[in-house]
Amino acid sequence: MIVLYGTQSSGSAAVEAALEIVGAPYRTVDAASWKPGPGLDELRTVNPLVQIPTVVLPDGAVLTESAAILILLGLRYPESALLPQSADKRAQAIRGLVYIAANCYAAIGIIDYPERYCRDPDEALRERIRAQTRVRLHELWDTFADMFPATPFLSGERLGALDLHAYVVSKWSGAREHLAQSRPAFHELMSKIETDPAVARVFERHWPATS
Repeated sequence: MIVLYGTQSSGSAAVEAALEIVGAPYRTVDAASWKPGPGLDELRTVNPLVQIPTVVLPDGAVLTESAAILILLGLRYPESALLPQSADKRAQAIRGLVYIAANCYAAIGIIDYPERYCRDPDEALRERIRAQTRVRLHELWDTFADMFPATPFLSGERLGALDLHAYVVSKWSGAREHLAQSRPAFHELMSKIETDPAVARVFERHWPATS
């Protein structure tokens, strides 16, 4: 059984949704760097960086980084269509997954933890860093939406890993609100993903409608 470390409204939601699609048995451990407790203690034993999502595979191997986990699941379960069957289309889907990780996720890290990138910032400097990084993040999402038009999903005919990753990461730092104005077709796709029967229950658990 796969063990998935993560918590509500975090990047682990994309991996949890992917596990539902492929039908692999798994259990979750509620853990995050900001949630002291037994889950965090357990996570620290398998990933010293205490990043989520982290997964432990049935053979005991540890895998981190959302994009890497999603790619592995797509390769292990090709019938799931998490990754396209065509080599060329699969390469483009992997490109999109890496783009989100290298650009959007990275920008969110600066917004959340500006002090990691600037020594002893006061609150005014923190807010300047956050504000300009948020502008950059929204520009990065605009570029992504232009590069990966829905046909009807980002990976092709079926809901795939790239859709799940984009759905979750665009939830943060005002990106979804920005995209509703700048790229309405992309924003509409995110709503379509949210209600897809294969993953709707997962996303409802992570982002309840009443929240």
